[in-house]
Amino acid sequence: MRIIAGEKRGMKLFSPPPPLCFAKRSSGGSRPITDRVKESLFNVLCNYGFPNGKVVADLFCGVGSLGLEALSRGAEFVCFVEKDPKVAAVLEKNIEKAGFVKESKVIRANAFTQPLGGAGFKHGQACPERSRGDGRVFSRAGSPCYFDLIFVDPPYAYTKEVGKDSALGGLLSSVSKQLASDGIVVVRTERRIELLKQYGLMEIIERRQWGTMAITILRKRQKGNMKHEIAL
Repeated sequence: MRIIAGEKRGMKLFSPPPPLCFAKRSSGGSRPITDRVKESLFNVLCNYGFPNGKVVADLFCGVGSLGLEALSRGAEFVCFVEKDPKVAAVLEKNIEKAGFVKESKVIRANAFTQPLGGAGFKHGQACPERSRGDGRVFSRAGSPCYFDLIFVDPPYAYTKEVGKDSALGGLLSSVSKQLASDGIVVVRTERRIELLKQYGLMEIIERRQWGTMAITILRKRQKGNMKHEIAL
């Protein structure tokens, strides 16, 4: 795996040791995204004005492929969430190698049980100090934290059920409460899986397919329930 564009273009990422990689693959937990698909995904995100200058959360981040790509392409700050301590240790090595320590925060937690309302996010501790034109303030302590872009990339075994009462459905409903008003959530699943049209405060605006995987993009519902549909 490597960073494919931006400031750190071409930088190779450290990977978990082979025994751990094998265990993850056999349990359906590790699905490294290919360069071609990652490039296609970020081309789509660019159409929405992401990730340059944005605050990002990378849930189930693994060794940080998506979050580090976002930082390389100009994201202001990324919160990485990974529960496996061995994988998180490799993630921290990648962050240090890329020189993004000040622009990153690593949370060792299960995003299903501790989504953005917990694991250090609730009081804004994960966000850089800054103010936005819309009046929202991001701070390292004291103020609520809202994210412009949230990657949700759980093991495929946890995306087979997509109902509102499922683990994935509950997570999406939760993160929608800390999504910026103009932010988006990107969910990666198997191609055959289709999410519900709405979760919490969000609705689907686009879905793309590459090989055996699919990317679904959601954003907060607009006033009057106006939905902006994007043709594939």
